[in-house]
Amino acid sequence: MSDLAIEIQGLTKRFDAVQAVNDLSLVVRQGEMFGVVGPDGAGKTTTMRMLCGILRPTSGHARVLGYDLGSDLKEIKRRIGYLSQRFSLYGDLTIDENISFFAEVHGVREHRKRREELLEFTRLTPFRDRLAERLSGGMKQKLALACTLIHTPQIIFLDEPTTGVDPVSRRDFWKILSSLLKSGITIFMTTPYLDEAERCTRVGLMNDGRLMAVDAPQALKALMKGTLVEIVCGQVRRAASVLRGSSEEVQAFGDRLNVVVQDPERAIPAIQAQLRDAGIDVTGLRVVPPSLENVFISLLKTEAPSPPPPSTPLRTS
Repeated sequence: MSDLAIEIQGLTKRFDAVQAVNDLSLVVRQGEMFGVVGPDGAGKTTTMRMLCGILRPTSGHARVLGYDLGSDLKEIKRRIGYLSQRFSLYGDLTIDENISFFAEVHGVREHRKRREELLEFTRLTPFRDRLAERLSGGMKQKLALACTLIHTPQIIFLDEPTTGVDPVSRRDFWKILSSLLKSGITIFMTTPYLDEAERCTRVGLMNDGRLMAVDAPQALKALMKGTLVEIVCGQVRRAASVLRGSSEEVQAFGDRLNVVVQDPERAIPAIQAQLRDAGIDVTGLRVVPPSLENVFISLLKTEAPSPPPPSTPLRTS
């Protein structure tokens, strides 16, 4: 039996003149947490909606848990859970009633034991009689996840599940996902948060409908060419303008700059001299390891490497 949860070959989706997903090929193994990262309009949600059978591909093929997306959609839907960006909870129903409703939708008749397990798992038991409309954003997402899991799916698809959720609830949600992963479930998720992507087994960096790179987070960071120098200064925009004329790559992040250099011993004194001559006060300067955000921005500015073909052995973190 294959250990592949998802197999995608040449998947493409066009909306009139817009190519939302462009010739996407990918494999995801069972038990992985695979994250797709990219800006709005990159094709993340469209890809997920195709894999869940909500959108029909323009061309290409996909298999989910060994079932063909074109001919076995009913079997696929029985085995997956999907938490969309706008999961439809019923505000005038309690937590208990919402879970029971989705159990009926999925044909789960004896669901009370499963509901108790999910309430305990998501730590919602003390609030089970509260109306959904009176829940916080984080609690609504936990309830949405419980509803998604009620029929014990083998794969769950999560579309930006923590967007708009406070930091504490985000952390709790990720603890729940980590526990799910230990149970053997496969998680395919999209996220705009690159710090969340760091927690995934593997990550696909997506832009303009195509995957620029796919690998474990640490392996993706190795794609960064050169050394990253972090500069903290008061006039970030002006400093960036000064350095862009002589540096290969300058990235601005809040009150600091990330500058990519090839020879730190020579480049750092030159950078300091440039900023000093421009009257810009530097309060901090150090070499730092690259983040996924650095890699993503760098790939956008250079020719993106091709993703590995489906037959390529996968590396896990």
